[in-house]
Amino acid sequence: STQSTWAASRSRLDYAKRSELFYLFDPNGNRYLSLAEIDKGLRDILRLDSVFDAKPAIMRAFQAAKNANKRSRARLGADFVTRSEFRLLLLYLRQYFELFVMFDRVDSGSDRRIDLGEFRDAVHMMEGWGVRIDDPDAEFKLIDKNGGGKILFQEFTEWAIPKKLDLEDDDEP
Repeated sequence: STQSTWAASRSRLDYAKRSELFYLFDPNGNRYLSLAEIDKGLRDILRLDSVFDAKPAIMRAFQAAKNANKRSRARLGADFVTRSEFRLLLLYLRQYFELFVMFDRVDSGSDRRIDLGEFRDAVHMMEGWGVRIDDPDAEFKLIDKNGGGKILFQEFTEWAIPKKLDLEDDDEP
């Protein structure tokens, strides 16, 4: 099965795979994963060198997952990903990596910011991801929440997630 399939599955076998992976990511055995341990695990355990530059995606997934289990009584849980949040971390990583690829394709200047011109130029491409934009200037202003004249990755994800954008050329089953 693909990573996104076993990451989402609640079967015993897939739970066991995730548990094994969690403990590989947790070298000191404290049952908490810091952002640095997740970074290291992605690079050294999963050998995902190609995503190592996608720090904004890793950070957003970490932020989303680390507070997912509100019932956790973990002493340090608010600053770390616990075992009970690890399945969600894997799902969030998948989602945010895909969004990072989209963001990067729109950001033709490669400065990790999308300006209005780049956004206008990408309207047709974004239609292929499932969103129709009739007024690019108005949509840009809507996404640019801080009014800085550039769309940052976090702003892009906050806009894209509710719209359920989906890359047409990813390898998701």
